[in-house]
Amino acid sequence: MSHLAPLISDLALILICAGLMTLLFKKLKQPLVLGYVVAGFLASPHMAYTPSVIDTASIQTWADIGVIFLLFALGLEFSLKKIAKVGGPAIIAACTVIFCMILLGVSVGTSFGWSRMDSLFLGGMIAMSSTTIIYKAFDDLGLQKKQFAGLVLSVLILEDILAIVLMVMLSTMAVSNNFEGMEMAASIGKLVFFLVLWFVVGIFLIPGILKRCRKLMSPETLLIVALGLCFGMVVLAAKTGFSPAFGAFIMGSILAETAEAESIEHLITPVKDLFGAVFFVSVGMMVDPAMIVEYALPIFVITLAVIVGQACFGTVGMLLSGQPLKMAMQCGFSLTQIGEFAFIIASLGVSLHVTSDFLYPIVVAVSVITTFLTPYMIRLADPASTFVDNHLPEKWKALLCRYATGTRTMNHESLWRRLIISLVRITLVYSIVSVAIIALAFRFLVPLCREALPGVWGSLVAAVVIVLFISPFLRAIMIKKNHSVEFTTLWKENQANRAPLAATVILRLMVGVGFVMFVIGGLFDMSVGLVFGVAVLLIVLMIFSRRLKRQSILIERTFFQNLNYREMRAEYLGEKKPEYAGRLLSRDLHLTDYVLPAESPWAGRTLGELKFGNKYNVHVVSILRGHRRINIPGANIRLFPQDKIQVIATDEDLTAFSKDMEQASALDADIVEKSEMELRQFRIDARSPFLGKTLKDAGIREIYHCLIVGVERGDGTLHAPDPREPFLEDDVVWIVGESADVHRLAMP
Repeated sequence: MSHLAPLISDLALILICAGLMTLLFKKLKQPLVLGYVVAGFLASPHMAYTPSVIDTASIQTWADIGVIFLLFALGLEFSLKKIAKVGGPAIIAACTVIFCMILLGVSVGTSFGWSRMDSLFLGGMIAMSSTTIIYKAFDDLGLQKKQFAGLVLSVLILEDILAIVLMVMLSTMAVSNNFEGMEMAASIGKLVFFLVLWFVVGIFLIPGILKRCRKLMSPETLLIVALGLCFGMVVLAAKTGFSPAFGAFIMGSILAETAEAESIEHLITPVKDLFGAVFFVSVGMMVDPAMIVEYALPIFVITLAVIVGQACFGTVGMLLSGQPLKMAMQCGFSLTQIGEFAFIIASLGVSLHVTSDFLYPIVVAVSVITTFLTPYMIRLADPASTFVDNHLPEKWKALLCRYATGTRTMNHESLWRRLIISLVRITLVYSIVSVAIIALAFRFLVPLCREALPGVWGSLVAAVVIVLFISPFLRAIMIKKNHSVEFTTLWKENQANRAPLAATVILRLMVGVGFVMFVIGGLFDMSVGLVFGVAVLLIVLMIFSRRLKRQSILIERTFFQNLNYREMRAEYLGEKKPEYAGRLLSRDLHLTDYVLPAESPWAGRTLGELKFGNKYNVHVVSILRGHRRINIPGANIRLFPQDKIQVIATDEDLTAFSKDMEQASALDADIVEKSEMELRQFRIDARSPFLGKTLKDAGIREIYHCLIVGVERGDGTLHAPDPREPFLEDDVVWIVGESADVHRLAMP
């Protein structure tokens, strides 16, 4: 009998339990995550009446891979541009909820006498609501289209990214076991540095590589390449002191900006579901019933803290963002549960050996309870808001009403603010890239050059290479935005603005000089004055170099093309409406898509012949034909079946246009009978008008719209018709055509 490895038998047990629980929880209309947790409980050594997993260490490794895939998939669904789209209310609410819930969790843990690390991790676990559970609850209750549901989902987007940041900070504090302000500032600085560096470099390189290799990318190849990039970033993140899950999320967010994002997400879903199921099963395996009984009071208190805390702080956050009371309470009551990230943060504490054994099962129990209560809390929001509104003092009502209406109209952004934000962003990003280049050069390039070229020449070659590589970025720091609309407007508007504007230029020039001085001073033993003089000379050459200017512009253009390519491609293919479509709403105009049916009589005619503008006051902006887009088509452009036409018009004009398109494309009631084809034959007799005429002269196809398929002559054999041979008496002609035409020809 062959030996079966414990890992295989354990995996079989896990998947069988997970499959059965999935079917059961699907039948009960409950989240599948809870089914996996229950499956893990059944397969754990704590359950004496069912088979148990033998090699828990190997299963834990699979669970760690599951976390990587979960975070990679989350990154694929996430885009940094989504933060700008969710708006101020979601940002204010998410930050309020997370900050207050962390403080609440720390307070609860401290009140039970738990260690500082246990309390801190507890705060992180209860700070994040579950996107999966909330989305399912909205779907079951039919609330997806409600305005507050959109706000809740926007908050969840921000909570996901903030959860990644929180994981990095918790892991850093756990490793260093230091909570001092400087240590925290250093950790946050390190996080920002690598986050910006990896994202900028990744967006600059990876989309271009995938675009060039597109012809070689079969689904199998694309999956392997995506997984290779994911795990490569996982290793890189671990080497730099971050959690592997953070690296997976970063690579997912980079690939989310590529044109292949949807394909990768589709390919990765089955793999993510498999390993994700193993992870959630491993969560259930950590649950010890005896420990849950022992810690029943903390479970009750933490459950109460999650429900009351999320409801109250979520409501307060939404009120601070300017939402009315009822909507704020609907949002707050929807967030009253913990889910996937609570498990991930708990597993992080276990893997780092910084949390106690009791914390994991407590959090799982709290998650199960709050998940079951989520639909009831969402339903409770309406009566609770009515109760609060009835008992709230009139002064408070008036204050909330004024605050809500006032906050929504604050959209003004000064030129100074826009200019400063742009300058800070440019300086920060290009400085990070320059620091990374210098660090890598001093680590690898300088020793290599000094070994190959002894003496001053090795350092000189290294200095030249480093300065050449950082020069495009230094030039952008020093020159960019000096001729922008904001800068020139402020310069001309008021002479008092000129001194601050000149100061921004001088400060950025000093940044560039500082970078060059650092490189030269690190490679050569020279006086500070000489180093400063050489640095100033090099900076002047950078500023006046036209070639360097073109290179700097090309680098930035490539980055933004890669960053926006997915959206531009979606807009080109008609999958996304262009940005100007939203601006038309203020003029009561709409951009709408119509697909021209194959049977439409408009197909085959030019826009000049159809005259949509004259008839309907509808203007065709673009025509999408397969993967081709025709913008601002001329009058001679012909429409074809299945063309997608994008038109601009008012609601009334679009209604009339849509109605006429449907009528023009409608199928006649008797068109099926009219189009029926028949095969018949008729005999050429002495009175036939076709006697003695050739096929061409008879006009059977042109006049009668029928086709001769054969002629019987003499021996009864059916011959193919010869267009040059005349019809003879007693010929039997076989014809095909529509019923009416055949009868008209065969029975004149």
